[in-house]
Amino acid sequence: MSEKTKELIQAALSVRKRAYAPYSQYAVGAALLTKSGKIYTGVNIENASYPLSICAERTAIFKAVSEGELMFDTIVIATKNGGSPCGACRQVMVEFASDMTVITVDEQGQIVMQSDVAEILPGAFDRKKLE
Repeated sequence: MSEKTKELIQAALSVRKRAYAPYSQYAVGAALLTKSGKIYTGVNIENASYPLSICAERTAIFKAVSEGELMFDTIVIATKNGGSPCGACRQVMVEFASDMTVITVDEQGQIVMQSDVAEILPGAFDRKKLE
């Protein structure tokens, strides 16, 4: 495992502590590495009106985009059990980087899944479909 992957895992585990998950009690932290080498983190933020909640992965991606980053390399997602990204997060990921590496880890930092976006969202609807 590379030092950068270890750093991303540690960042995702660390930020997970700040998740706001009073309803599901399922805290999620994400650490996103951009092609420029910057790391953006995010947590899930729940709302009593559940559809208004946002996942950690999308929080990290939206933070990066709001800072002008559009090219992503790797995202690490930390949960209690290494849960996989939801469909909405997969769709947002494919918008920017279908070749991005996606790693999920459990609360001990053990890798549960390592794949790329195209593999976890086959047949994705992307910008090419709009041409």
